[in-house]
Amino acid sequence: MNEPYLLLGTAKGLIIYKKSGSGWKYVGDHFLGIPVSMALRDPHHGHWWVCLDHRHWGPKLQYSTDRGASWIEANTPKYPDDAEIKTGVSATLRYVWTLAFGLNPGTIYVGTEPGGLFVSHDSGKQFSLVKTLWDHPSRQDHWFGGGRAHAGIHSIVMDPADENHYYVGISCAGVFETCDNGVSWQVRNQGLRADYLPNPYVEVGQDPHFILACKADPRVMWQQNHCGIFRSVDAGAQWTDVTDSSEKGRYGFTIGIDQEDPLKAWVVPATSDSQRIAVDKSLFVMHTKDGGESWEEQREGLPQRNCFDIVLRHALDIRADEMVFGTSGGSLFVSENCGVSWKSLNHHLPRIFSVRFT
Repeated sequence: MNEPYLLLGTAKGLIIYKKSGSGWKYVGDHFLGIPVSMALRDPHHGHWWVCLDHRHWGPKLQYSTDRGASWIEANTPKYPDDAEIKTGVSATLRYVWTLAFGLNPGTIYVGTEPGGLFVSHDSGKQFSLVKTLWDHPSRQDHWFGGGRAHAGIHSIVMDPADENHYYVGISCAGVFETCDNGVSWQVRNQGLRADYLPNPYVEVGQDPHFILACKADPRVMWQQNHCGIFRSVDAGAQWTDVTDSSEKGRYGFTIGIDQEDPLKAWVVPATSDSQRIAVDKSLFVMHTKDGGESWEEQREGLPQRNCFDIVLRHALDIRADEMVFGTSGGSLFVSENCGVSWKSLNHHLPRIFSVRFT
């Protein structure tokens, strides 16, 4: 049986917590001083994977087969020599946003900046650029960076029943779907809104901050967007704005969902793109039990005064009734009752980029 760990990707390395009879305990750290943009467990092999952002050497991938006792460097995705961000501007790997694992053991997808999706079918020995998405006719003219220099793929959503069917979320471009393992791609931005553009309903140029699909009913998808909380009940063909009536959830980065109940979701709001601080300088979670028809605030145990922290897109995770999130200010909170109440595990960690249960 897999032992429960928390893997934290932070601005100063990988931090590991382990659950014991008395709760979660800090048990180790690796890659100290090196930003870890993402850390997660391969569900097929149990290996721990980390995405490193070396300031000198650039992005790297490593994995451990023995829970961090030793680490193995995987091949880093590399853009082909002829790949161009724009005409005459060569593409080079700047950042690894996320990893996802396919249904077949050994299949790994990597989302990167400047907007490239890479895939390996041999557990990371070799990665190749998914050229069909890179060559999508919208990319050069309509994809752009959302807070970074270039567009980035931050979400990869796999169909739990079909290896050939998956989605990617791109900031800024939107949601793209393939039903034939990357042979072709369809834009799935109907119903989204980009208030920052002259035409808010442009087909390509939307900014989903993070996307998830419910495993029990993959037709139901959720996203925390730059301009609201959106939900789809038809596999992304149409999105509906389900932002709370108070508008507190209009802006934020992360979203969590119940994998068994397609009506339940959680977000951690932030105040505007220009400020990026906790709403009213108080940290709270918003929860819906009815598909976004109504929302309730969950504040117990969270700081309610002079809090500037936000929660980044990969820094919240849910497993059954247990939830955990880390903040931009290095605080780590856990709930054992679906967010009704929270307790602190640490207030002095580095900036937290990702949090994942193993």
